[in-house]
Amino acid sequence: MDYSRRDLGKLALGAVPGVMMANTLPSGTVAAAQAAKPNSNFGGVQIGIIAPYSFQGMATTVQDVLKRTVELGLSAVELRAAEIEIFAGLPPAPAAPATPAAPAAAPGAAAAEPTAAELASQKQRGAVVRKWRLSQSFAKYRELRQMYESAGVSIRIARLALNDGWTDEEIDYAFQAAKALGAQAINCEPPVSQTKRLGLFADKHQMLLGYHNHANVTSVEAFGRPGSWEQAFFYSPRNGANLDIGHFVAGNSASPIPFIQEYHQRITGLHLKDRRINGGPNVPWGEGDTPIRDVLQLMKREKYTFMATIELEYRVDGSDAMAELKKCVEFCRQALA
Repeated sequence: MDYSRRDLGKLALGAVPGVMMANTLPSGTVAAAQAAKPNSNFGGVQIGIIAPYSFQGMATTVQDVLKRTVELGLSAVELRAAEIEIFAGLPPAPAAPATPAAPAAAPGAAAAEPTAAELASQKQRGAVVRKWRLSQSFAKYRELRQMYESAGVSIRIARLALNDGWTDEEIDYAFQAAKALGAQAINCEPPVSQTKRLGLFADKHQMLLGYHNHANVTSVEAFGRPGSWEQAFFYSPRNGANLDIGHFVAGNSASPIPFIQEYHQRITGLHLKDRRINGGPNVPWGEGDTPIRDVLQLMKREKYTFMATIELEYRVDGSDAMAELKKCVEFCRQALA
C-alpha cells in the first residue's frame, strides 16, 4: 500500500538534509558538494530526478540543476539536451520580432498553421543548430560530466528530442554526446513508426533508446499501451522503454508491474509520479492509484539496475518545488528501507 498524504507530511518533517552550497557556480557547487557527496542508492535502487523539468522553474541551467540535485541528496539525473547544448555553446535563437497579438482561438478550434515566415525561420534555425552540432569535439560534454561526477552526481540518462527531423549525422552526434556525458541510455518521445530507423542507430552505437509514454492508449503512433513498446522492441533489440508509471496507470487503468517484470531488460528508467486511473490527474504521491511503493520494492527485490526517476508534475499549492521534491525523495527512502 502506498503512503497517505498524512504520512508524506510526517516524512517532510524529516526530509533529506540539504547540503549547503556556495553561491559561485560551477566551482562553488563542486567544492561544496565534495565535502558531502550525495548518495541516493537506497536499498540497491538508484533514485534520480528528471531535470530541469522537475524543479518547475527553480533550476534553469546545468549548474542550477547540479546545485538543486545535491541539495536533495540525489546522486543521479536524467538531464535534458536543451540545457546541455546551451552549456556546450549552442548559439541562442534570435529573438522573434514583435507582432500584434492574434485573437484568441475558439474553444476546441485547431491550432493555427504556422505562417510562411515562421516556417522559413524554423528552417533557418534548424540549419544553424545542425551545423553547430556537427562541429562539436565533445570536450564541453566531457567537462560537464566531470563537473557532475566531482559533485557526486552521475548523468545516467541524456534526454534528446530524437525524431525524423534529425539527420543521420545528427543522430550519430546524439549518441556520441550521450557517451561523452557518461550516460547509459538516451530517452526520447518519437512516434512509434520512427523507432525502426532510430533503432538502427541504437544498434550501431550499442546503447539503449528509451521511448517515453503518456496516457494516450488509442493512437497507434503513441506510446501508451504495452503493444506500442512491443512494436518498437520488434524493430531493434536496443529499442527500450522509458516507462512513466503514472501515465501508464492513467491510460491503461492497470498496474505497470507485469510490464516491468516482463520487459525489465528493456527499461532505461522509470518515471515516478502518482496519477489516478481512467485518465485521472497527477496528484501528490500517496493520493492516486499508482503503486509507487510496490514498484520500488519490486526493483529492490529483483535487483533491477535501471534508475527510478522522480518527476514532479502535480500542482504545488502552498509550497514550492524543492519542498515537494524532498517529500518525494523521502518517500523513496522509506519505501526502500
